[in-house]
Amino acid sequence: MPAHREARLDSPPLPSPRGTLSAAVISALRQGTAPPLQETGGADPYGEDLQLALYLLYELHYQGFHGVDDGREWDPDLLTLRRALERRFLAALRTDVPGPVPLQQALDELLTEPVGDPVTSVTHYLQHEGGLAELREYSALRSLYHLKEADPHAWVIPRLYGRAKAAMAAVEFDEFGAGRADDIHARLFADLMADLGLETAYGHYLDAAPAEALATVNLMSLLGLHRALRGALVGHFATVEVTSSPGSRRLAKAMRRADAGPAAARFYDEHVEADAVHEQVVRHDVIGGLLENEPGLEPDIVFGIQATVLLEGRLGTEVLRAWHAGRSALRTPAGVPGPGVR
Repeated sequence: MPAHREARLDSPPLPSPRGTLSAAVISALRQGTAPPLQETGGADPYGEDLQLALYLLYELHYQGFHGVDDGREWDPDLLTLRRALERRFLAALRTDVPGPVPLQQALDELLTEPVGDPVTSVTHYLQHEGGLAELREYSALRSLYHLKEADPHAWVIPRLYGRAKAAMAAVEFDEFGAGRADDIHARLFADLMADLGLETAYGHYLDAAPAEALATVNLMSLLGLHRALRGALVGHFATVEVTSSPGSRRLAKAMRRADAGPAAARFYDEHVEADAVHEQVVRHDVIGGLLENEPGLEPDIVFGIQATVLLEGRLGTEVLRAWHAGRSALRTPAGVPGPGVR
């Protein structure tokens, strides 16, 4: 097995703090103590400190951290703090999304391709202008998402029934490689990173990722870990599947134009084909089946769609703002090869 795949099995180290909230969480995890009571009312719900603190608490449900007792996953003091941070984040999302619209309208808007050089479309920029340096930065940022790509969505399966459950499990089966370990999408992304000369260890680029990137990952965990938000999780999943195929087609072209390597292109080629099929399954069977059983969840599905679009737009805006200004989109670009490095 290649070395980069072995590295994927290790829990990552705790990152550097970004403020009082994240410092309190890191200290509690490192020392095995309860976090001090924190006042979260004034914290920026999209800011570096809150988003990192929330990410750390969610990560206890996934790969954890090196040196942190696995038993802290259900520590009541950590869960109390997590709930306070979640409420702050969720309240901001509910305030900032456009608001209730018919589900069909929300889905149709996902298929509307922007014209010209859209402000938040990183994939359009990369297809036509981005070089290896930008592709490496983008891949480092997205590694926090793609190295756990299907995991948060799996939380919803026990909360579905009948047709919705069967369809969701079928799509997730594909995401997990359809029974083949080498085809798990998270592993394919690690292979993409290796082609780009990036470190493939799970969580390696956490310190480099800005709050906008953390928020896109935290949203998945927030929706996946709460049964009450199961409709919104399905909305998030639908957004990912509906928008993935055209975005992946652009990124596959970008990888080939930059001569990034066969594994780099393969990851996105796989998503062009698979997610075109998944989109129809999600629309007709996951969403359709869910609403057959629980029609009252339609507004929650719409919220999940809108929250996903909101946070992806914030990330895209920040990334393109940095690149257009001639600077890195990473908080700490060290460890990401620069232009001309293979």
